[in-house]
Amino acid sequence: MTTTPIRVGFIGLNPDSNWAFMAHMPALKSLGDRFEIIGVANSSAESAKRTAKTHGLKYAFETPDALVASDEVDLVVVTVKVPYHFELVSKALDAGKHVYCEWPLGNGLEEARKLAALAEEKGVVAVAGTQARAAHEILHLKKLIADGYVGRVLSTSVIGTGGSWANQTSEALYYLFDKKNGATMEDIPIGHTLAAIKDVLGDFGDLDATKLFNFDTVAVTETGEKKLKTAPDQVMVQGALASGAAFSLHYKGGTNRGTNFLWEINGTEGDIQVTAGLGHAQMVQLTIKGAKGEETELVDLMPDASVYEGQPEFPGARNVAGIYARLAEDIQNGTKTAPTFADAVVLHEILDKIEKSAAAKG
Repeated sequence: MTTTPIRVGFIGLNPDSNWAFMAHMPALKSLGDRFEIIGVANSSAESAKRTAKTHGLKYAFETPDALVASDEVDLVVVTVKVPYHFELVSKALDAGKHVYCEWPLGNGLEEARKLAALAEEKGVVAVAGTQARAAHEILHLKKLIADGYVGRVLSTSVIGTGGSWANQTSEALYYLFDKKNGATMEDIPIGHTLAAIKDVLGDFGDLDATKLFNFDTVAVTETGEKKLKTAPDQVMVQGALASGAAFSLHYKGGTNRGTNFLWEINGTEGDIQVTAGLGHAQMVQLTIKGAKGEETELVDLMPDASVYEGQPEFPGARNVAGIYARLAEDIQNGTKTAPTFADAVVLHEILDKIEKSAAAKG
């Protein structure tokens, strides 16, 4: 049985070095003929033409409005900066298109709620790119916990680094350091990681947060100019899961010579550690080890090597491919297996609670 490819139009695809090029393009290519990238709309018509020529795309749309209005596009993929998500996703939904929007869905909770309500009203498949949820390692970890590897979960703790959000940045990434853009360390790596934790261990209970600033300015590497930094570089959260298990999280801006990602799950029967070289669970290779019963040393608990066969080498692209595969099933079968806009609202609500808790401390 064959199905007609889902025709994809990108808003925000640059042939140089952005996320869509590094993750979405190889992800779609790995899925064979399930998708066909039809065209692109960028910040300018010239940029769209350059991208279309580089990738051999059929259409270089003059504007995002032209892309969402095209009968040639079934799925609109929005991969621009967060402040533009609301306007562009709204246009796509109003045009009756299916949508894949990168996380964060909106610049804050209210935008996310409005987009989720609009998607529900239009009856389309609307997916938020929390791709750590589709990582083979996270799916395997979820099964390990469900099968009782650690017994009853007593506690879980996370240490992570953001890569950015310390005291240095490139000009292109400075927007991450301005809180009003909705792309802080809490919004991006913490948000992605919390989505994975929720899938594996269930809902969160009461949480208490503290945010600190070691740096009030950030140096732009190209010029040495120091600019105002309004995004925190230390985020600490503690509390409990809905199950009653203890929960703690500490994310740090930049990277360090020690632990850059460690997620530990401790239970009545065993312990599991998930490690990586950076705190972005959505785009790094995760390693799982554990021990239970009489074992005294951690052993490898990775998924079977066969699950990686034929998949993109870059973990970010591999995880995005997992989201696209679910999205295709949802479009073709009317299911809801991919992370929905409603799921994104729940995640935004968790981040909003963390923000309010930290803000209450002054």
